[in-house]
Amino acid sequence: MDSKVKQYIEKQKSPQKEICQKLREIILSTFPNIVEEMKYGVPYYGNKYYIVALKSHVNLGFKIKGLTKEEIALFEGSGKTTTHIKINTFEDIDEKRIAKLLKMVQMKF
Repeated sequence: MDSKVKQYIEKQKSPQKEICQKLREIILSTFPNIVEEMKYGVPYYGNKYYIVALKSHVNLGFKIKGLTKEEIALFEGSGKTTTHIKINTFEDIDEKRIAKLLKMVQMKF
């Protein structure tokens, strides 16, 4: 694990800490060779995905370049270049859905 990413995750309060750890695990198991780094103050993966812990939840962000309007509608954010899904609790983590979204974005780049 990148030491700065580790520091970022370790300093989070529960449940954000555990959510971040699980999301990281899903990303790395889906793409074992993906580059993990800190960018813009948050963990970034392959310049396509990011994890950001917020006060009451965690966002898993995705670049949306090349996605159709229908594909973008699968996410919650409304950004022009990135969007996200919001994870409120550890139990909200749907590994299959997240892996499917990760792979969909990966295929567009």
